[in-house]
Parts: sequence; C-alpha cells; structure tokens
Amino acid sequence: MVYYSLSRYNEDMFLVGILSWWYGDGWRQRFVIIKERLAQTSDYFSISTLTRTLFSPYRQISAGNLRGPIGVQFRASVDRLISRVVGMFVRLFVIIAGILSIITQAVLGIVVLSGWMFVPALPVIGLMMFAIGWVPLWH
Repeated sequence: MVYYSLSRYNEDMFLVGILSWWYGDGWRQRFVIIKERLAQTSDYFSISTLTRTLFSPYRQISAGNLRGPIGVQFRASVDRLISRVVGMFVRLFVIIAGILSIITQAVLGIVVLSGWMFVPALPVIGLMMFAIGWVPLWH
C-alpha cells in the first residue's frame, strides 16, 4: 500500500513538473526562438541599411566622368540619376517585402504563443468531446 501512494505521488509530481516547464521555461524558450527568428529576418533584409542608402546609385554603377564637354557631363548626370531611381525602387521593394515578412512572422509568433497556452488542455477537451458523443463532420 505504501508503494502505491509513493507511485501516485511521483506521477502527480511528474505532471506538475511538465506543466510548470510548459507554462514557465517552455514558454520563455518559445518566446526567445520567435524573437531570434525576427532578428534574423531583420538582419537578412537589412532594412536599416537599405533605408540609409535608399538614394544611392544601384550597384554603384559608374556613369562616366563628369569632366569634359557639356554633353558628356549631362549624359553622365542623367545616367547617375537613372541609376539612383532604379536603386530607390529596388531597395523600396525589398524594404516593403522585409516589413511584410517581419509583420507576418510577428503575427504567427503571437498565434504560436497563444496556442502554446492551450495545448496541454487539448487531450482533456478531446476526452470530453468523446464522452458527449461529438463526431467531426467529415465522418
């Protein structure tokens, strides 16, 4: 009889240990993973660098020398202007894609953290649904 009560005590402590990890360290670890993923995405898109260099020439293309006849100077200025406009649009699209990616990951991270809270209750909910005779629609 003593063995049974110690065994039951160990089972209860095991469940308490799992739940305390789930709602404590497990939740913190999941938050750190989501935060690191957001930092990696931000680093991948380099939004701050792209914003700082938004009007720089695209791929640092050299448009020739600004010295010489007025026609050569004008052509070089127009080439540099076109290069800057192309660079601005390319960087702007990458910035927008990066921001959308970060927002999507943040929303999914919030969903994951919210869902993390309810996962331990799913077996109990499933047993209750089974007990009342609920059957999914696809059956």
